[in-house]
Amino acid sequence: MKDSDWTTDIFGDGFEMTYVNQSSDYSGAIRCTVIRKLSAQPSQKAILYIHGFSDYFLQKEMAQMFIDHGYNFYAIDLRKYGRSLMKGQRMFQVRDLHEYFPDIDSAVKIMANDNNCEIAMLGHSTGGLTASLYMSETPSALIKALMLNSPFLDWNMPAYMKKIIVPAISMLGRLFPNIRVHQKPDTGYAETLSNRYDGEWDYRDDWKPDSLPDPDMGWIRAIDKGQRQLRRQTVKVPILLMHSSASVNKGDPEDKYFHADAILNVDTISYYGLRLGSDITEVAFDDGLHDLALSKKTVREHMYKTMLEWLGFTLPSQATTK
Repeated sequence: MKDSDWTTDIFGDGFEMTYVNQSSDYSGAIRCTVIRKLSAQPSQKAILYIHGFSDYFLQKEMAQMFIDHGYNFYAIDLRKYGRSLMKGQRMFQVRDLHEYFPDIDSAVKIMANDNNCEIAMLGHSTGGLTASLYMSETPSALIKALMLNSPFLDWNMPAYMKKIIVPAISMLGRLFPNIRVHQKPDTGYAETLSNRYDGEWDYRDDWKPDSLPDPDMGWIRAIDKGQRQLRRQTVKVPILLMHSSASVNKGDPEDKYFHADAILNVDTISYYGLRLGSDITEVAFDDGLHDLALSKKTVREHMYKTMLEWLGFTLPSQATTK
């Protein structure tokens, strides 16, 4: 990647971005976006961040924290998300999670060209599922560790739906991938995040809508297949498994949205997360939201400290602290 290929990112403040054109798929031309900011001090250690569903890379504070501690920071806006969206595309469309592997490979190649030799991958929610699947199948040898922020390892729904409804939709998704599956709108999570409500974050709601969009059958099939495949495979690198200590359940008071995971079930995150590999450190955060990096300041600081200390133990030859 030539210096001329990088342009100033929407964050400014030293963040850069570049598009990477990928092979066309069933929706036409596609691209991903790699965002980076390098440490002020020469460094060969780096973080690679992968966002979740109905999302994009917006965690500037977390990125700067890593940079301030001597890590080069990179993130991907996956194909059909955020910065990578192209005219006429359907947001978030995917039929197999392996479609994202070339996006990850492109980012790792850029990181290698920047002389990074030890990479820790950090995935949030669906990005955590994708990162785990990638690391269980075709990981780059440069990726030495995997950090997971509330990974989407299982559906948050009653058992009968997981056993009957999801498999049925998944089967239909092979034939009718573009049919939408309606969800009841719920802005409760967005209201804990956005400064347009009671949150503190300013982000693009056209890239991260207040209500989760209705997924299509192809997306449900991709997630279902990815989760099932991952349960038969093993991640070989050390894993830091992070999630809230509680979930929002039906009938809970509205205030609980500010103190728990409103998207996933933390018990199943723990159950399946502890089965991803043989070297796993699990940490549950009181008052954590679904995205721990967008939780209140005390939770974020606890998360940052946890990641830095774990990386210092896991990658002792490369870790530094401020």
